[in-house]
Amino acid sequence: MRERFLAVVNPAAGGGRCGRLAPAAIEKLRAAGVPLEVIESRGPGQATQLVREAHARGYCKFLAVGGDGTAYEIVNGLFPGAADGERAALGFLPLGTGNSFLRDFTDRGVEHAATAILGGRRRACDVLRLTHKDGVLHYINLLSIGFTADVAAITSRKFKRLGELGYLLGVLTCLARLRRRAFPLRANGEAEFDRRRCLFLSFSNSKFTGGKMMIAPMADTADGLVEYVRWGPIGRLGLIRNLHTLYDGSHLNHPLASRRGARRIEFDLEGPVDIMVDGEVLTLHCQRVEVLPGALDVVI
Repeated sequence: MRERFLAVVNPAAGGGRCGRLAPAAIEKLRAAGVPLEVIESRGPGQATQLVREAHARGYCKFLAVGGDGTAYEIVNGLFPGAADGERAALGFLPLGTGNSFLRDFTDRGVEHAATAILGGRRRACDVLRLTHKDGVLHYINLLSIGFTADVAAITSRKFKRLGELGYLLGVLTCLARLRRRAFPLRANGEAEFDRRRCLFLSFSNSKFTGGKMMIAPMADTADGLVEYVRWGPIGRLGLIRNLHTLYDGSHLNHPLASRRGARRIEFDLEGPVDIMVDGEVLTLHCQRVEVLPGALDVVI
């Protein structure tokens, strides 16, 4: 089992695209000599449980066949258990909607991912751990709070079936009711909590989110740090004028924007808030974000 990949397929990823394309992509890997077995996830959270059980049986190499949400569920099946014992590895067949994490390394998608798997290329990757009032979760891409999470939440709850049009409607809805709030936090044990209002906060391990938005252009997946990006209380017109800068990372040049690397973020929130983590929308009472340096090998 240690030598085999366990391919975890989310057939619903990419609006069903993954279900159509995954069998041929997997057979190409098998034909090239990659030993692997396949399981399918049929509902939210199922992949996490399947991976947890497989890891307990001795599987150490996993393949996320889907999008960022599939990789997120696999990571949460591996951790915290994979923090001890034999090192786990995660490869990708990016057949989902966003595939944001992989964009830090290539824009060649499935072709690049398959070459990495065949070549056995690995690199150490940090894993970020969010502790919240009801437990913990782990991620390798990004967690955001504020406007970006609001857009993801309303799109998921009201417009998801509309695809890209639904996302645009989510953006327009959140622009119309623009909320700039305080999410009190402190980095690296500073004495004071930052209680200033903001448009959004993000806590990233990698650069991209939503497929092509470069929220954290200075992020490094193996530097042992959370890339903390803050955009202050920009107005509606200013946001409209600057939305395009989120796609090339130049939003950090705005006078209300800032970034820093941190080893630990602590929150002082009054209650649960909507968050977007690796493409998934959750409502949690966040307490802290910490880094597990180099805790996972990614095949990339």
